Amino acid sequence: MTELHWQKSSFSEAAGANCVYVAAAGPTGRIHLQESDAPATTLTTSPTAFAALIRTLTSSDHTFG
Repeated sequence: MTELHWQKSSFSEAAGANCVYVAAAGPTGRIHLQESDAPATTLTTSPTAFAALIRTLTSSDHTFG
């Protein structure tokens, strides 16, 4: 597997817990996500699904219940 270069989300706190990290894998284009409280767990998704998630989370017309 290609080495991943993790980037901390700009919405994460400056240091410590509650940070989300994202990395993109070269040729496959797969998006990898990790949360600082569970670094051994990595979620992997497609760029299309990740873009849909970001659009939903940043949309002003969504409701979380």
